This record gives sequence, structure tokens and C-alpha cells, in this order.
Amino acid sequence: MSTQSLAIEAAPRTNLEPFQTRRTFAIISHPDAGKTTLTERLLAAAGAIQSAGMVRGKAGARSTRSDWMEMEQQRGISITSSVMTFEFDGLTLNLLDTPGHSDFSEDTYRTLTAVDAAIMVIDAAKGIESQTLKLFEVCRLRDIPIITFINKVDREGLSPLELIDEIQGKLALDLTPVLWPIGQGVDFGGYIDLVEKRVLNPQGKILAEYEALEDLLEVEELIDNPVFMSALETLEMAQAMLPGFDLKTFHEGHLSPVLFGSALKGVSVAELLRTLGDWGPEPRPQPALPAPIPPSDKKVSGFVFKVQANMDANHRDRIAFVRLCSGKFERGMRLKNVRSGKDMAVSNPMFFFGSNRELAEEAVAGDIVGIPNHGTLSVGDTLTEGANINVTGIPNFAPEIIRRVRLTDAMKTKQMSKALNDLAEEGVTQVFRRMMGADWIVGVVGQLQLEVLSARVAKEYGVPITFESLGFEVARWVECEDAEELKRFIAAQKTNMVEDRNGAPVFLAQNAWWADRAKQDWPKIDFLTTKERH
Repeated sequence: MSTQSLAIEAAPRTNLEPFQTRRTFAIISHPDAGKTTLTERLLAAAGAIQSAGMVRGKAGARSTRSDWMEMEQQRGISITSSVMTFEFDGLTLNLLDTPGHSDFSEDTYRTLTAVDAAIMVIDAAKGIESQTLKLFEVCRLRDIPIITFINKVDREGLSPLELIDEIQGKLALDLTPVLWPIGQGVDFGGYIDLVEKRVLNPQGKILAEYEALEDLLEVEELIDNPVFMSALETLEMAQAMLPGFDLKTFHEGHLSPVLFGSALKGVSVAELLRTLGDWGPEPRPQPALPAPIPPSDKKVSGFVFKVQANMDANHRDRIAFVRLCSGKFERGMRLKNVRSGKDMAVSNPMFFFGSNRELAEEAVAGDIVGIPNHGTLSVGDTLTEGANINVTGIPNFAPEIIRRVRLTDAMKTKQMSKALNDLAEEGVTQVFRRMMGADWIVGVVGQLQLEVLSARVAKEYGVPITFESLGFEVARWVECEDAEELKRFIAAQKTNMVEDRNGAPVFLAQNAWWADRAKQDWPKIDFLTTKERH
């Protein structure tokens, strides 16, 4: 029998710089894989909340803490990205709970620019699903280390070996088992913890401890259990075909520790938290121009990855979520917005726990700080103590649904303009203006974004709006090294041209065929599906 061990020493937590005690991570999954339930269970396991709430409770039941928007609570899905900062085992954990719905993949992508690791949640019955695959590819672009949590092992599903084979095949990702399930569904009898070298029942009670797996063959109550013996056999097969754990390879994003558990029952959640704390990376250098920003840099720098308006409906506030890249931030200090060139005093920075908040007196690299502002900060802005640094890799995506906005009350044009611009700064929608005509045009990735946009404009700004088709299906930013050629293109396509909120030209096409035709007719023009936010 294999004697492969995972007795990897966790990095000692003495004489550390403050930023080295931070673990900033996201949870990614397909909708309904159990992400929000796992979020609550992690918070409960860390002692941050007393008990985990159900995602979809009966009327009047407590709603999930991370899904605070009304529409999220009604539908039982995550639409916005929540931030929860909490303490665990001498560490400060910043959990960014991302939208699971594919219509909000832009928000998720931008959130993933702010994390150093991710927990990938997979439904044991369904394996790799489409949204999981998309989000994994985003993580791969940034080499984000991933911990794999295979959820719902207490229900019937694919076998552990089938799941591992599928993950490795579809994601081209090496796996190392950390927790191995004993049976599945009605036969689920607990798990083998390969780090602490022990066997536990579903309630977390220790059934046996061992030095090598062979020792378990001496435990009578285990070897008399055919489900356990089958699990031991499949574990041996898995260890024979999978690489051992290597911290460097994990941190480079090429190897993922895998845990089997049940978020709903709280099975394996404490061990998942341990894996994140012991093996998860400290803050990593942030890609930027003219050079990456190391977390050890003494000067403060950070970037806005999300803007959220009206978290507190009573105060109509507007919060920019800033991921700190370096330095020691202190409340009251002045920071320069590199995009505008203006300094701003940060007087009331906040830490978040879902919709709850507290004043942030100081923060370090890896921390997520909320900065109240009135339209001065937008997604993609870089804040520094003065250096002209621009954090990179925070894009806009070309919209897949393009609609004209219709205002039912012409007296509210000014309010509508403010609403659309505010929500565009948040990243909820993209706003365009025609180069000929006065139409307001919005672009989104998915239909649900339109529903959220309409609901929020009505509720938060008191402006009822509707949408109608323009006859365009494709939007592309256009750029050209030859300024005169770009002018000629815009003049020739005037009726198909709009400007985004930053004044950049955007070409609209009736469908993909017309977009391809334009590329052929204008070979010097670059038609872009993504554009860096500045």
C-alpha cells in the first residue's frame, strides 16, 4: 500500500510582516454548487458567526449573510460580490464572495483580480460545469492558486476517481487528495484526513489515527466496514496515479489540493479553512506598469476593483472597494488617484462583513478597504502615495446584449443620466452615447443584468425605464495606430458608431457576419472584445 504523506510543514507564523498574515481569496463555482452555503460554513467554522444560515429559507427565515441585496435574497443567487473580513488562527482572512450566475461574469472577473487564491466548489453529482470552466480559465490567466472542494458527497454522485479524472482532463490541473471520502450518498461514513493522519465520522469525531495508512488495517471496526475498505482501496489508487503535494507548484497555480465534503452538513469545512491558512499564499506581487508592485514596498498603493452604490439605502452611499497592493495604509492619509491626477483624503475607510462595516484605522497589502466617495473613484483606478503606477489586467468586456434605454417620464432625464453613469462606474452596465443622435444605449453580458439594472434604477433613483432593441448584436472597441485611418472609418460608419463613457469609439454591428465584414474591409483597424479600464 502507498505510504505517500502530506505532512507538509505550514510556514511558521512568528516574526512575520503584517501583510504576510493575510489570506485574500474568492470562492468560485457554477450556480447551485453550494458556494454561498460554503461561505457561511467557513465563517461559522472560524467563529465569525454563531451559526450558518440556509441559502433558501422559508418566508421570514434569516437570509444568507453574504447575499444582502433584495433581488439576491428573493432568487437565492449571488449577484454582487460581497467582502467579508474575519480572523482565524492568527490570520486575517479576506473572503470575496463572487456572483455565481454567468450573466455577472464581468463582476467576478474583476473580483478575481483582487485575490491571491481561490476555492473552486464542484458539485459531486455534476462534475465540471460550464461556469466553473470559465472561472477556472480566468484564474489560470493570472496563475491563481486553487483549492478544490468537491461538495455534496453525502448525496449520490460521481465516484471520487471519476471526479478527479474529469477535473484533470477538462482543466489540465494536477490534483493531490487532502481529504478522502468514505463512501457517498446514503453510505457516506466520514473521511480520511491525509494531513492530520486520522479518520473521522461525518460529525468530525475521530475514529482512528495512524502513522501510515497500513496502520488502519489494524483497526477492527474499520476493516469490518466494506465501505471503508473500498475507500481505502480507491485512495491507494489515487495516490499511485497523482503527484504528491508541492507548495511551490500549488502557489504557481499548477497543482490543486482536493477535499471532499458537504457544505450543508459542515463536513470537511474546518479542514478546508486549515488548508487555506497553512498553504494559501500571502499577498502576491500585483501586475502594474511600469513594473509589478511587490507587497513589501513601503509606499501605499491599491486599486479599485469594484464600486457599489446604495449598500445602505438610508444614506445613499457609494463605496469603492480597494485592494491594497503595498505599504501600510492609515486612516486620514492622502492618496493620489493616478487616472485623474488628484489627491483625496481617505477619512472614513471601512472593513466589511457582508453589509456590516467598521472603521478601518489601518490596513496592509492584501486587505480590502471600502472608501466612501461621490463619483470620484471608478473601477480600475489606481491609488498611490504619489507614484504614477497603473495596476493592469482590469478589463471591460464587449457587451453581448445592446439596448436603447426608454424613459417613461421625460422630466427625469437628468436623474436617468446620473443613474446610468453611477451604475456604469460600478460595472453593472456599460453606457454608450450615439455619435449621431441623443440615444442612451446600454450594453450587458446577460439578460439578468438588464433586470437588475431596471430594478435598481427604479428603486434607488425613482426612474422607471424600459429597453428596446436597436438591431445591433455585436459591439467592438476600435483602435488604429494610424489616426487618419481611424477618422476615415468613424466617418464612414457614423450611423453605427457610439462612444463609451470615457469617449472611446465603439463600432456596433447587426450580427457577427457584419462585424467580420468590417474587419475584412478595414484591415488596419483593431476590433477589440476587451478594453483595459483606466
